[in-house]
Amino acid sequence: MNIGATITQLRKQNSLSREELGTKVGTSGAVIGRYERAEITPSVEIANKIAKALDVSLDYLVGNASTVVKDKKILERIEAIAEMPTDNQKQIFNVIDALIRDYNAKKAYA
Repeated sequence: MNIGATITQLRKQNSLSREELGTKVGTSGAVIGRYERAEITPSVEIANKIAKALDVSLDYLVGNASTVVKDKKILERIEAIAEMPTDNQKQIFNVIDALIRDYNAKKAYA
């Protein structure tokens, strides 16, 4: 999916008109329409504003991420883990992997 289609999809999910999204990012509804139709591509600065207005990451907006993480606590935890030394990260990932494995096993046998 291209950035225009993603903007359209997310804008509609958020029940926003083009004008409303344009106002949130400091442009017009007509320009949002041109982004959605892929007539023009937003600058990185505008794309970032659009992502924030639609409550997604810039990576998700441009197609570099397949998951939208909206839970702020999850994002804060991920950022904290990213700052830890590699050994601590490995320990955390081992625990997370074990919990995911157990969850999937319970799902499979339920």
